[in-house]
Amino acid sequence: MAAHFNNLVTIAFAAVVVWVLQLELGEAFGTFGFDIHHRYSDPVKGILDLQGLPEKGSVDYYSAWVARDQHRLSKGRRLAESGDSDMLTFEAGNETVQISALGFLHYAKVSVGMPPLSFLVALDTGSNLFWLPCDCSNCVRSLILGRGAIIDFNMYSPNASSTSEIVPCNDLCEQRRQCLAESNACPYRVAYLSQNTSSQGILVEDVLHLVTEGSQQKSIDAPITFGCGIQQTGAFLDGGAPNGLFGLGMSDVSVPSVLASKGIAAKSFSMCFGLHGLGRIVFGDKGNSNQGETPLNIEQSHATYNISLTQIAVEKNVTDVDFTVVFDSGTSLTYLNDPAYTIITQNFNSFAKDPRSQILSNSSIPFEYCYDMSPNQTVIEFPDLNLTMKGGDQFHVFDPLIVLHLENDSLSYCLAVVKSGDINIIGQNFMTGYRVVFDSEKQVLGWEQSDCYNDTESKTSTLPINK
Repeated sequence: MAAHFNNLVTIAFAAVVVWVLQLELGEAFGTFGFDIHHRYSDPVKGILDLQGLPEKGSVDYYSAWVARDQHRLSKGRRLAESGDSDMLTFEAGNETVQISALGFLHYAKVSVGMPPLSFLVALDTGSNLFWLPCDCSNCVRSLILGRGAIIDFNMYSPNASSTSEIVPCNDLCEQRRQCLAESNACPYRVAYLSQNTSSQGILVEDVLHLVTEGSQQKSIDAPITFGCGIQQTGAFLDGGAPNGLFGLGMSDVSVPSVLASKGIAAKSFSMCFGLHGLGRIVFGDKGNSNQGETPLNIEQSHATYNISLTQIAVEKNVTDVDFTVVFDSGTSLTYLNDPAYTIITQNFNSFAKDPRSQILSNSSIPFEYCYDMSPNQTVIEFPDLNLTMKGGDQFHVFDPLIVLHLENDSLSYCLAVVKSGDINIIGQNFMTGYRVVFDSEKQVLGWEQSDCYNDTESKTSTLPINK
């Protein structure tokens, strides 16, 4: 059975993709996973001494978050339980890195082709297309790190991989009028809506190398179709995803969908967001009976992980609401329209125990509600924030704050919610402390409290301060 994908889909970085891919449907089995780190996490900073990294906790640090998010959003951005056995990870390893020049996405190393080549790819639940820089005429080949060190990126080439096949230019190729006659290759084009950002090339088939995580390791070579990105422009040359983009969206062309169509994993995966920037991603993970769940809103022109909220509770103040929001791992902060923005921020302010900051109210900081801390303060007490999803399950926000280190060595903190002019987005900061399950097969979003590596943590409304 052929699945045709021939409509416009808005993806991460406010991109539009047009292409077609033939998929063979089959029964899904197994799961696989690898570690993810936010690019500013302390463990990643220990791996690479990176140049140009804003000081963590500074105003510039969080202003850069918002600048990166708003760059992507300003042009109308798109928006059976698995056991512990048969867990798989990328064969290239489960280490991930955060690089200051690469936006605010999570990154992981993947291995593709034969002989295998490793690529440092950006992970985003709002993207569908998996593409790699390939026989490039215009792309990033290396990065300069701190103290002048250079990291070289691999470039994919169909001619260099014995398992590579070019997708032919036939009736299933949407852009067959632009086919290259000499190669009979099906082209793809990713056209971005801002700053002349794009990726274009041809579609290829090759293998993605996976391996089971257990003591008895087993290699799995997953056949996938992806973009051979011959030419990149704009943001791909200046920052985001210079060595490839790993699509995790709902479309039939996304990596989770392709793995499901090949019978390798269920069309579901989880991402865990640890309190200190460490995380994990597991394909085929359908969660468990203890997790919270809410249905996905699938009646959209562009399918996203979109759900409905019915209630907002800040401490004892409970407000009924009715609006939709997108869960997006590719957005660092949380963006809300009114009335949700005002409900959360004003109720939070009414319960705040520390004085409202006058210094930050006149600064370029993107947060409206910030508070000053006393010199000897070691703990922040803040009100409980709970979101009730359609169906009645609650989503407790563990870490809605951002702590700022000011120039005079004083500390302040802000409620890390930005007022949005259009779409509502739950970003990485609100997902902290959860394993979030993106289940396209069951058409639900699930969540369970987790620190990603050890036991689950207790609910708390205090934060220790690291000075």
